[in-house]
Amino acid sequence: MLRTALFRLSQSGIICRTAAIDASRRHSTRLTVIERHLGKQGCVSIQHTRSMATAGDSKGKGAGEESPKQEVKFLGQEEAQKIDQELFNEYNYSVDQLMELAGLSCATAIAKTYPVSTLKNSDDPTVLICCGPGNNGGDGLVCARHLKLFGYFPSVYYPKRSEKQLFKNLTTQCELMDIPFLNHLPSPQLIDQAYSFVVDAIFGFSFKGELRPPFKEVIPTLKELSIPICSIDVPSGWHVENGDPNGLQPEMLISLTAPKKCAKLFKGKYHFLGGRFVPADLEKKDCILQLKQ
Repeated sequence: MLRTALFRLSQSGIICRTAAIDASRRHSTRLTVIERHLGKQGCVSIQHTRSMATAGDSKGKGAGEESPKQEVKFLGQEEAQKIDQELFNEYNYSVDQLMELAGLSCATAIAKTYPVSTLKNSDDPTVLICCGPGNNGGDGLVCARHLKLFGYFPSVYYPKRSEKQLFKNLTTQCELMDIPFLNHLPSPQLIDQAYSFVVDAIFGFSFKGELRPPFKEVIPTLKELSIPICSIDVPSGWHVENGDPNGLQPEMLISLTAPKKCAKLFKGKYHFLGGRFVPADLEKKDCILQLKQ
């Protein structure tokens, strides 16, 4: 069924895939995971963190060991924007540095949650990454590149490309790694057949107002999917503080730097906090949870 779906994508001009499989390379990055354990395992509050050891880190706790409970600070839109400006202006981070760190964190969290060996077709672990025109889309492009290195087969839907050189560079890097870009978004049924999960990298915490084309059509398509959706930082289309109970409902959310206020309304299974690159003295301003190993 999967091969048939991919053939249909190819025949319709939507996708052109290569058959080569890159050797899987194991990258490690420090992540703190906020997991909602369901059923017999009980439930861990979103206000509490669980520490996951980095591979090869003898000081880290095991994945099943809980670190001391700490309250997580959830950021509003203005707070999140202020932190970004401080990182750029006071700590001299560049946009591409932060994107690389964020994209790698996202790819690592996804690989921990959906290992290739557990996917419905582990011999052909296809992933669809939907990217928007801003920085959230850039995080998605970086994530796609690292997922390819982790042994997945990512495809990218990037309908509104930025003219900024940074985004052109990220696109070229993906293309040179034989990551295909879709000309059109397939139907929900075809996406369910052809892919194992979808990464939502369309809009981040800067999103305001109503959805506009082409994304006005994209979000309803994603809402119809039965395969898991992984949203980067904010589920696309959500108000960054108030959420959207009728909007996209991802199975996985990867908050970057710190969770946004809308994350309190996230009802999926997996919530990761990635992009742990905030300097210690910025953490002391009480806007970021200081994470412990």
